Amino acid sequence: MSTQSPFGGRLGRAYPTLPKGETIASYETYQEAQAAVDKLAKAEFPVKELSIVGHDLTTVERITGKLTWGRAAGAGALSGAWFGTFLGLLLFIFSPTGTSLGVLGAAILIGAGFGMIFSVVSYSLNRRRRDFTSVMQVLATRYAIIGDPGHVARARTVLGVTDATAPASPAAPVPPAQPPAAPAAAPAADPTAPAGPPTGDEPAAPVDEARPLTYGEAQDARRRAAREERDTGGA
Repeated sequence: MSTQSPFGGRLGRAYPTLPKGETIASYETYQEAQAAVDKLAKAEFPVKELSIVGHDLTTVERITGKLTWGRAAGAGALSGAWFGTFLGLLLFIFSPTGTSLGVLGAAILIGAGFGMIFSVVSYSLNRRRRDFTSVMQVLATRYAIIGDPGHVARARTVLGVTDATAPASPAAPVPPAQPPAAPAAAPAADPTAPAGPPTGDEPAAPVDEARPLTYGEAQDARRRAAREERDTGGA
């Protein structure tokens, strides 16, 4: 949705965007990153192309002490005195008369009084919920200097940093070699099946002539000889 101006033009609205470029160097603290940019500026580097980007922002609340009635009243009086001094100086500048110094002093006292009252009342309302003073900060775990890719090499030379090599991509896992397929084993004979007498169609086991025939081998030889006689006589 765009907003039209009374003159018929469009009101440009700048949206925050992340800087584009290549990381020149990375530091753990902002002071180190700022010192690096200062070093590049002294080397006549076009620093307008640089940006300091903080990564992994973290909110840090540093406790500065315990809040008491005295500290609350003193802090309120000090802030009120500063405000009264500002108003008194304005009156003194625009009307420099003899009574202006008295007005300045009165403004400081009145501001300090109102500031102290306001701070004491605020502390009495928040006493049981917050009895300490603190300072809130937003920090980053890493500060990177981003620049135009065309000037990255020169900037790294000035800063004395080297280009970090990109981590090598892991190689694709090689599938393990498949073991050779084992030959199909012959079906084992059913041990429960009864072992019948050998038939005539079964091939005869080789007979060793050096040893005497057993009773079974002799029966097989007799039946084979009778079968051969029948075949010969029938032919």
